[in-house]
Amino acid sequence: MSGAGGAAAASAGSALPAQEEGMTWWYRWLCRLSGVLGAISCVISGLFNCITIHPLNIAAGVWMIMNAFILLLCEAPFCCQFVEFANMVAEKMDRLRSWQKAVFYCGMAVVPIIISLTLTTLLGNAVAFATGVLYGLSALGKKGDAISYARIQQQKQQADEEKLTETLEGEL
Repeated sequence: MSGAGGAAAASAGSALPAQEEGMTWWYRWLCRLSGVLGAISCVISGLFNCITIHPLNIAAGVWMIMNAFILLLCEAPFCCQFVEFANMVAEKMDRLRSWQKAVFYCGMAVVPIIISLTLTTLLGNAVAFATGVLYGLSALGKKGDAISYARIQQQKQQADEEKLTETLEGEL
């Protein structure tokens, strides 16, 4: 009884924050795709980073490989189907707000750059950082249309003119 009903309730609850924030389906998939591409770039660059004798480069490479695993776990849990807790982590990640995901992904991408500032870490973490930026932009919301912007400007202008006439009448 809790199998199909619980899965339906969990999927409805996990999609709720993205819909509340006004994130469209195509933007949600764009964020997920950039997360998967970021994981691929992190793992490739992380492997290249580990082929060295410098311990900081190795630490940054291991961190990048860990970032890749976490990105795949959160954005594409079907890639980690043999990891028992993959769906649970993905559901919890889907419940987070966009700005929380943005801070998490950008923070994860900055740490290897702080550990070892090389071209490999910069290029490898660029797409993972871009995933955080995409989530951050979705947290800002949609841009308003020109008509409502013009209406707001007109209301501000009328309020300024009323204040000006009140001050002029007060002086006379």
